[in-house]
Amino acid sequence: MAESSTDHAPAEQIGGVSGIVSKVTQLKLVRVFTYYISRRGVLLAFGLSYQALFATFAALWVAFSIAGLVLQNNIGLRDSLIMAVSQSVPGLIDNGDGSGAVDPDVLLGANVFGWTGALALVILIATAIGWLDSARGAVREIFDIGILKANFALQKLKDLGFGVAFGIALLASTTLSAATTWLIGTVLPLVGIDSDSALSITLGRIVGLLIVLAIDTLLLAAIYRLLAQVPIPRSKLLQGALIGGVAIGLLKLLGGAVIGGTGNNPLLASFAVIVGLLIWFNIVCQLILLCAAWIAVGMNDSGIPADPEAAEKARLQRERIAELERIAAEARKPGVFARMVRRLDPRRSDADRAK
Repeated sequence: MAESSTDHAPAEQIGGVSGIVSKVTQLKLVRVFTYYISRRGVLLAFGLSYQALFATFAALWVAFSIAGLVLQNNIGLRDSLIMAVSQSVPGLIDNGDGSGAVDPDVLLGANVFGWTGALALVILIATAIGWLDSARGAVREIFDIGILKANFALQKLKDLGFGVAFGIALLASTTLSAATTWLIGTVLPLVGIDSDSALSITLGRIVGLLIVLAIDTLLLAAIYRLLAQVPIPRSKLLQGALIGGVAIGLLKLLGGAVIGGTGNNPLLASFAVIVGLLIWFNIVCQLILLCAAWIAVGMNDSGIPADPEAAEKARLQRERIAELERIAAEARKPGVFARMVRRLDPRRSDADRAK
């Protein structure tokens, strides 16, 4: 008996380990990463990050050139715009310490109406539309649905409109943050709280983070639902976009460490900012597609197809195949007369005749 219990111990241990492994692999987070890798998400995000870097520099040239003309008499709003861009992409704007990639004074003094501005505008449109098109294809690839079939010119116009809406959202976020800061600085002194107090600064910081979170969540939802045109249920769309918004927000808070870490490598020190920006955009694109994978896995768990039309065609095809198999099976069955002849066949055994 002792030997028997000893022999069973390794088997029980193996069974316990396999049970733990099975439970871990069934966790949604693990299944999302597995699904993400199987859909080539890492490779897709690398491609998106390179396009995003080029599009960002062109967008900065045009946006700040226009801002230099429109906001030249509004120093506060102009500084808020610079701060918003700096917080959105840490290390992109030089805040005076020489660590940024672009000097905002040079951008604000650029002439958008010259040939350089016109060239930058053309590059901006081409790269922005190219990135949006690639992002659409990548998201649809994550959801395992085909390329969106639409009129080429109409689709490019929609992409251009989406890019303009993105810029408006950034400007709205900047304006709202500036207005909130002004409101807090105006209202709190009325109730006896100094605008420079820790409470005022903390409250302004929290409100600013909530505004950024709302904008990021809205943009992610727009990428999944409007740009990629994936019919995602509202609850799952909000859940995935909110997770992505929180993750990107945390990345922005840690952005200085992410980009600054490249400067510690002597091999990368000479172009640390560019490498840091590439790493930054790559992580952001990975998060965008990872959250898409989270939504896709959730829809699969609920039996919700990402492409209802294709799912309906597949269902009809399965029903058609099943019907053909049933008809073929019926055709293989012998008729009443044939069964009687088979029973009377002398070559058949008594057991076969009894069937």
